[in-house]
Amino acid sequence: LSSRATSRALVAAVASAARRVSARYEQYLQRSFPRFYLLYNTFKTGIQALFLEAKEIRKIKSKMSQQQLSTQQLPYREMERLRQVSPVLHQFRRDVLKAVPIGIIAIPPFANFLVIVLMYFFPRQLLIRYFWTPKQQQEFLHAYDCIRRDAYPDVLQGLALAAGSLPEPQPRELLQQLCAQVQGGAQPHLAQLLAVRSLFSGSVLALNRLRVDHVRALSQVLFLTPYLPAFVLRRRLRSHVLEIQHLDRALLDLGLGQLSEEELRAACYLRGLSSTHLGQAECRAWLEQWLRLSCELQASEASLLAHSMVLLSLNY
Repeated sequence: LSSRATSRALVAAVASAARRVSARYEQYLQRSFPRFYLLYNTFKTGIQALFLEAKEIRKIKSKMSQQQLSTQQLPYREMERLRQVSPVLHQFRRDVLKAVPIGIIAIPPFANFLVIVLMYFFPRQLLIRYFWTPKQQQEFLHAYDCIRRDAYPDVLQGLALAAGSLPEPQPRELLQQLCAQVQGGAQPHLAQLLAVRSLFSGSVLALNRLRVDHVRALSQVLFLTPYLPAFVLRRRLRSHVLEIQHLDRALLDLGLGQLSEEELRAACYLRGLSSTHLGQAECRAWLEQWLRLSCELQASEASLLAHSMVLLSLNY
């Protein structure tokens, strides 16, 4: 017992000394090399956030197992956290796999300086979001949104072509007018989208009947890889849209007023709107409109919800 107590005291003393040395080292960097310190601190904070997120996800999974809960029964924030490890997006898994080489490189003494060099020159390509500075996060999210918006014309063109093949003249004209209105720079009203909802469940506009190039464009809008067989793309697209719809219902139960500014902007971004140029009131108004539409639709109308990401956010 005495030996164990001595060992613990020794370990505690070494750890305490290491923390003091580390604190002095960080103070020196912050004072003498502020730009380098920003990268160093971002790396350290990212490692901590990565492990904390893994711990939180494991806790949610354990809760679901013990209480026999499905994903749809979770509160909004837990559902949103779990979305990052869903079979559709694999965001957390991709982050972990991307972080493994960085972690291996950083194992040898002082090798974390090589990681910091990578962070400086190739942050978006080589590093995961945990190792991005706040400024880089804004820049990279904007870059990804530009890639997403490049697919918007293809989605609208595919929608207009599909509308032209509808047999009934009145629904065809309504949808063509809606496409022309959005292409002309106007914002569609919620009533207009609901007026054509029946076209997106049992006609050529249903997800399982869209043309392949149309499905690929929609996949790019939802940050899903378009380089897969058509049947896989349709299944992933439907799963992702339904996942967002479940999140919408949980968010409606929570209430938009409970979201922080960061959560509000992240919710808009996931649903197609990059809100960096908008105020909180505008983000909340847009998200309210989205939730009213999403919670009105059935699972069979997932195609309309996917297209609404383009129709509602294109001209913002």
